[in-house]
Amino acid sequence: MNILLELFVVTFRVLWAFVLAAAKWLVRPKEKSVAGQVCLITGAGSGLGRLFALEFARRRALLVLWDINTQSNEETAGMVRRIYREVAEAAPPAPRVAGDGEKDALPHCNLQVYTYTCDVSKREHVYSTAERVRKEVGEVSVLVNNAGVVSGHHLLECPDELIERTMMVNCHAHFWTTKAFLPKMLEMNHGHIVTVASSLGLFSTAGVEDYCASKFGAVGFHESLSHELKAAEKDGIKTTLVCPYLVDTGMFRGCRIRKEIEPFLPPLKPEYCVKQAMRAILTDQPMICTPRLMYMVTFMKSILPFEAVVCMYRFLGADKCMYPFIAQRKQATNNNEAKNGI
Repeated sequence: MNILLELFVVTFRVLWAFVLAAAKWLVRPKEKSVAGQVCLITGAGSGLGRLFALEFARRRALLVLWDINTQSNEETAGMVRRIYREVAEAAPPAPRVAGDGEKDALPHCNLQVYTYTCDVSKREHVYSTAERVRKEVGEVSVLVNNAGVVSGHHLLECPDELIERTMMVNCHAHFWTTKAFLPKMLEMNHGHIVTVASSLGLFSTAGVEDYCASKFGAVGFHESLSHELKAAEKDGIKTTLVCPYLVDTGMFRGCRIRKEIEPFLPPLKPEYCVKQAMRAILTDQPMICTPRLMYMVTFMKSILPFEAVVCMYRFLGADKCMYPFIAQRKQATNNNEAKNGI
């Protein structure tokens, strides 16, 4: 094709993409069904992972919950089972077989939740647990890479093993889980991979170098994977990148921006964050930043000179927003050492 003609076609497609994006703002797309599909969530024992599990349970997905903490993971499973019972009691009996010989709706009695204790920072543990899931549950259709940790130390005060663990859990684990479950998705040309990253994977702040690096890595991994799926023309496999602002889960307790600005940009309620993410997942939205202001911040960071960005950070109090959190973590560590007689 003549390069000028091809350029014209590309320009038209780019403009059409803008039109479609604008249309989705005006007309909310229909949410797809995940009923009966196997949904695996890492870090399901608490925080956003637990809330994702509850939301998928309300939509009658079969849940596979991974967490390093067995007790908290079982607590999440108990909540999921209660939702399953509520769904079964509230819904009318599902028809057994449709006219074409396929099940028209999933029988509610088949809803189950499976729990696995897994340290996603360990590659071999991820692969062995994934093999158990395939044998005991079946193939995973929805993979939610949610597990995350933070060290809470300044770079020069952070032990090397904590830096390595942050990178392993927040970034490297995405490679292992995806390699474990993507082959079947490719074979079936069906699936959905969700990366729960952070706004700190799009722009950074001081004092959390390991966390920012891990989230930047997760974002880069997700974007490259999305392009690879497009290049392979596997349009049946969807991807969604979730980048929320500070979420009030206690993970960054003590983090503060400028007090005059904080009422306009408070920490996000976890429930709100997950509901927004679920809407994006169920409408096959490629990326969701919460709140929408994060899109603007990312764009401005890309076009403004670095010194201009520094000025904005200082005005907002974002340059040292993590320092109170780090101080609290350090104090808590010192108190624990004192109690233990260290």
